[in-house]
Amino acid sequence: MDDYSNTEKVFTPSKKLITKDAPNGFDPSVGDLTYYAPWGNIALFYKDFGYASGLILLGKITDGIKNFNVEGSVTVTFELEK
Repeated sequence: MDDYSNTEKVFTPSKKLITKDAPNGFDPSVGDLTYYAPWGNIALFYKDFGYASGLILLGKITDGIKNFNVEGSVTVTFELEK
């Protein structure tokens, strides 16, 4: 994930997510995993940010968010918990 504005780490998935019936926007806080529909990217916020139109909450990181508050890119693996 690449750093964006010293606030979030982002990446673009291979396919855009379906956003039908999604809220118009969201006000993220530290640990929020979101989808930014206008650009089609996933963003993980390691600092608070204000409301953004087109931002959709996907989930929240509850432990280890400090590992994202570093300069530059980080390598991340997302796994579905069974």
